[in-house]
Amino acid sequence: MESYQEEIIALFSELLSIPSPSGKEEKMIEIIIQKIKSIGYEPQIDYSGNIFVEIAGENNDVSCCLASHMDEIGLMVTKINEDGSLGVERVGGSLPWKYGERPLEIFGQNKTITGISSMGSGHGSRKNDTQIKWEEVRIITGYSAKQLKEFGIEAGTRILLDRNECGPRILGNETNPLIAAWTFDDRMGVVTLLRLLKSIKDEAIKVKMKTIIAFTVQEETSCFGARSLAQKIKPTFFIAVDGCPTASHSPVVVDERPGIWIKDRRQFYSDKLIDGLTNAATNVGVELQRAIFTGAASDASSVGMTGFSDQLATIGHVRENSHGYEVASLEAFENLYKTLKEFVSNWDG
Repeated sequence: MESYQEEIIALFSELLSIPSPSGKEEKMIEIIIQKIKSIGYEPQIDYSGNIFVEIAGENNDVSCCLASHMDEIGLMVTKINEDGSLGVERVGGSLPWKYGERPLEIFGQNKTITGISSMGSGHGSRKNDTQIKWEEVRIITGYSAKQLKEFGIEAGTRILLDRNECGPRILGNETNPLIAAWTFDDRMGVVTLLRLLKSIKDEAIKVKMKTIIAFTVQEETSCFGARSLAQKIKPTFFIAVDGCPTASHSPVVVDERPGIWIKDRRQFYSDKLIDGLTNAATNVGVELQRAIFTGAASDASSVGMTGFSDQLATIGHVRENSHGYEVASLEAFENLYKTLKEFVSNWDG
């Protein structure tokens, strides 16, 4: 395995071990601040929890923000039943059929405990495989309602898949492997931007325009962090560095080529940015897949709704099993990094 592949896996594995449910990103914020400082930058953090680094460019009259979000999908407690089991609702795009019955971590204010998602007996009254809803699911804890209260478990308490279940796993041919995890979204974007920051510092890259590298909160629930940040910094260009899910209406496939979004359910993306990123990819021998989505949205299109940035783009790895046990080409993450490095080094808007 190549050294850059080992670097990607090591950093991703470290971030994957850190719980970061949407709205409760404190642990991830702490580690990313440490990472940025170790590279040699002094990050800024706003009252929303967004972290960002501003890098002066040859032209500071225009600016480009590249952003990845720190939060992940999960569940939250809606009620505590008399038997100590929990009712839940999704946080972000969590779907019951993606979870199944498996170990979960329940993050009480005073104690974190394990629970098991329960969807009913296979010998019960359900006679078909009709999709189950979260209101039919309960989380078995083994504790009494009184004990759960002592642990600080209440309505709004976040729940995530047990970290031991998250991976990553390396699949297939060692020379061009796949990587799988629950989930990439969006720790792999964070990995890419941390690697980009390190390259800019270590190689003394002079970016063409003022560049902001940002790590945002609460993308999965409302894209609140990116909208809040854009209002403060008002970047000329805003690029979400996220994922590119496979979809029946969009002919992207899992291979070494990253994806560039052309349109999502909110808007079309900027032709100028799409061309700039595509040309940057070509310059480093990378091809981008063009993706169109009718049901997805991103931090970038949410920023577009605010009007605080002039032009928008979303770029990232192509992934199978979105919001589940996701699978992607490991090489796609290196190609994404090389594309963004070329872009900030040479694109002047």
